[in-house]
Amino acid sequence: MLHFFGAVNTDSDSEYCKYWVEWFTYAEGNEYFCDVDEEYILDRFNLTNLSNDVPNYLQALEMITDRLPEKALSNEEREQVERSARYLYGLIHARYIITTQGLKKMLDKFKRGDFGRCPRVYCHQNPLLPVGITDVPSQKGVKLYCCRCEDIYNPKSRRHNMIDGAFFGTSFPHMLLQVYPALKPAPSEQRYVPRIFGFKLNAIAELHRWQDEQREEQKKRLGISSTT
Repeated sequence: MLHFFGAVNTDSDSEYCKYWVEWFTYAEGNEYFCDVDEEYILDRFNLTNLSNDVPNYLQALEMITDRLPEKALSNEEREQVERSARYLYGLIHARYIITTQGLKKMLDKFKRGDFGRCPRVYCHQNPLLPVGITDVPSQKGVKLYCCRCEDIYNPKSRRHNMIDGAFFGTSFPHMLLQVYPALKPAPSEQRYVPRIFGFKLNAIAELHRWQDEQREEQKKRLGISSTT
């Protein structure tokens, strides 16, 4: 099971965070998540079919919206509901971040570099975006997408590697770049060329030459000038 199991709630946590969503998004390891508006969570249409996938659904929803009575559950029951609440929030989050308001919040995090920066040298520290390899929960952890080299990377932190990729979905980064096209930088055409004593390796050089030719042909088909 690959659901995200963030930090466990404690009394000391609740002293600093009045609301469950605030606590969750500020918990260590949850830096990729934005806060989902309560109005969105309370709209039943936005939660269609989630009740079939989440154990203790109603209690988990009450916990997320701070409507669960403090003494309604034993410690063991509360721990189970807490796990369900985190899972439910993740599924809601995946839907919310492709809405207009959700995209704006994730845009702010992208601009701050909250998701990290591309480790590829020739991407020059381009900020990353979280993405799922699949929309099916519990299959794959979240990855980080670079819109300059158009490749994905594993998060550096072990905590972030444990986040379910379905909590962000496969469409989010591409939706963000469609809505805010100015964010997408020009593709990086720089690449490392392996050499021995200053001479290119023939096989690699030949491959790169073929890739360059294919790129130029594609530009011609699209009517894009080579100087752009």
